[in-house]
Amino acid sequence: MDWSIQDIARIAGTTSRTLRHYDAIGLLKPSRVGGNGYRYYDRNALVRLQRILLLRELGLGLDAVGSVLDDRTDAAPALRDHLAWLRAERERLARQIASVESTIHAVEEGEEIVAERMFDGFDHTQYKEEVEQRWGKDAYAASDSWWRSKTPEERREWQDRQERLAKDWQAAAASGVSPDSDEAQELARRHAEWLAGIPGTPGYGTGAPAAAYLTGLGDMYVTDDRFAANYGGTSGATFVRDALRLYAAAHLT
Repeated sequence: MDWSIQDIARIAGTTSRTLRHYDAIGLLKPSRVGGNGYRYYDRNALVRLQRILLLRELGLGLDAVGSVLDDRTDAAPALRDHLAWLRAERERLARQIASVESTIHAVEEGEEIVAERMFDGFDHTQYKEEVEQRWGKDAYAASDSWWRSKTPEERREWQDRQERLAKDWQAAAASGVSPDSDEAQELARRHAEWLAGIPGTPGYGTGAPAAAYLTGLGDMYVTDDRFAANYGGTSGATFVRDALRLYAAAHLT
């Protein structure tokens, strides 16, 4: 059985124009083209389209999506990995929803707010094991203590700063500037300064992180989809990594 391009566009919530573009760039070829010129898609094409749309939801650009599909041609294991991530994200969002609903109820009814419940689902400890493995338990303990000591407003301000930096990185990567450009190197300086303000970071208190730490993070941004998504996908993360490497070589020890 196969489906016409109009059917697929409707079912997948996309457009025929988008599907034709995917065909033109070699990302998603139709399984056959009818005598009338209409594109038709079979079961395998639908599976590939689902993977494309899932990766796009993570913020990956089309080039990065193509690279991921080329690297992991066996769809089932790749989809299982993505399913595990989606389930974890669903659980986190469910906790956030319950937390916000509880706050709304408390505000509307004039009830006491339970602080411990207000930030359930906003979990800064999700990378604890990875941090301890990479940089030691003392590094995690210091950063965890620092985070817990912040007021809710201070936490929001810090998160806003992180988000602004990630958006500026994405904009720079999309603009086509090179990693050694003044713009990219200024972002690398901001990134290093931001990291150096976190207790537990190698180089904390000196105004700049250790060079090996900065370049190691850059490598992790590229190899881990969770972090790459912060920078628009693998291609954006690669831009960040290269800029950080250049900055570290020129300014850090």
